Amino acid sequence: MNILIVKLSSLGDVLHNLPVVWDIRKQYPNAHIAWAVEEGYVHLLEPLKSTLQFRGIDQIIPVCLRRAKKDLFKGRFKSAIQDFIKMKQLLKSHHWDVIVETQGLIKSALIANIAKQGLSSTRVYGIGNQTQYSGYEPLAKFFYDQSIQVPFQFHAVDRSRAILASSLQLEWPHREMNPPQFYPADYLDQLQHESNPLGFTPQQYVMCFHATARIAKAWDEESWIAIGKYLVSLGLTPVFPWGNAAEKLVSEQLVNAVPGAKLPIAFSIKQAATLVAQARMTIGVDTGLTHYSAVLNLPTIELYVDSPLWKTEGYWSSKVKNLGDIGKPPTIEEAMRAIEQLI
Repeated sequence: MNILIVKLSSLGDVLHNLPVVWDIRKQYPNAHIAWAVEEGYVHLLEPLKSTLQFRGIDQIIPVCLRRAKKDLFKGRFKSAIQDFIKMKQLLKSHHWDVIVETQGLIKSALIANIAKQGLSSTRVYGIGNQTQYSGYEPLAKFFYDQSIQVPFQFHAVDRSRAILASSLQLEWPHREMNPPQFYPADYLDQLQHESNPLGFTPQQYVMCFHATARIAKAWDEESWIAIGKYLVSLGLTPVFPWGNAAEKLVSEQLVNAVPGAKLPIAFSIKQAATLVAQARMTIGVDTGLTHYSAVLNLPTIELYVDSPLWKTEGYWSSKVKNLGDIGKPPTIEEAMRAIEQLI
């Protein structure tokens, strides 16, 4: 069986979709599994590539929609067309038996449809309804052969696994009896033995991800300062990363207010995996880099300020502490207790 997974972005969404690979491999050990993903997130899937010792993803198909959009905007039409043709060739490199689109957006549904073109026996499956607090575009359903209805309030991991199970006519996985798997067991060990990208001493620092694309999900600076000082009192170094000029300004303010904290230089998402793996723990708001730590089953404190806890909480590990909820920001005391428990 040739199976194509379509989950293009973003960081957290791709991470929460990883368990479908394990679910497929459990039921169809000899299937050819491919995954179409935005090229900026290919590195998230590389640890799952099949080897002589491990069967995971057989093919990663880079999707260049974001880059093509920029090229078109800048008038680089030839480059955009060439990239699109190359991407289309990869999408049609196999006679897909099943295409599973777990994102529910028009762009991802279009990618699935391109892969199906000319294959009359291929079935495209996708999500058939809006789920609470999730991006969804109803027109995407017109590109599916079958739309799968899921509960309105459904965890991101469970939603992807349920869509996959229905696509392959399997029972929906039960999270307690069949907990999700993300990366191979030896992946974390590899990360922990790599050279630290910023020269930090492993286990002596804490990654503090304060930044988020939606400002309403941010924890207040006074709380970060209090937690930063508490970490320093425990002999740990708080690290306040940033991704753009506005976030850097906040990081600088936090570092200035917390003697002993560090302001890192810019680093890539790929480097972030090593930084997170070698930290004593990660504390962060509801954002992809915080979820990176959670899916690696590392000591993680997830702070929910203005997003629902049930949607992305790390329920699969006792090392993940989920604090707060939508409209109920975690308190400094709750965060301190969680730090004590993880230490």
